[in-house]
Amino acid sequence: MTTTLTAAAEAATRYGPGWAGHGPPPFAPFVGAAMLCLLILLIALGAFLLVRAKKGHHRPPWAGGPSAESPENAARRVLADRFAKGDITVEEFMERASALNWTPGQEERGRR
Repeated sequence: MTTTLTAAAEAATRYGPGWAGHGPPPFAPFVGAAMLCLLILLIALGAFLLVRAKKGHHRPPWAGGPSAESPENAARRVLADRFAKGDITVEEFMERASALNWTPGQEERGRR
């Protein structure tokens, strides 16, 4: 007469997966390696996002958003480009630069 435990062990061996009692399946190391790589990638992604958040980056680069250049600097750049192309004269350039409170050749502190 068999005990309940012995009967359960026999049923598991008889009706379980084909590798039951013969060790793990042959693909088990690959599954384990893939899971480990996925875990490492998730940890690296989390660390990357934390570092970016601490630096003040809130949007990914591909999301677009406000330009890093201020409107004043953009206007100065456009004015200088038009003068360099010859679209405006020296007098027009100096008049428009003064309207922007800009003296060409005088760099403000902290700019560049």
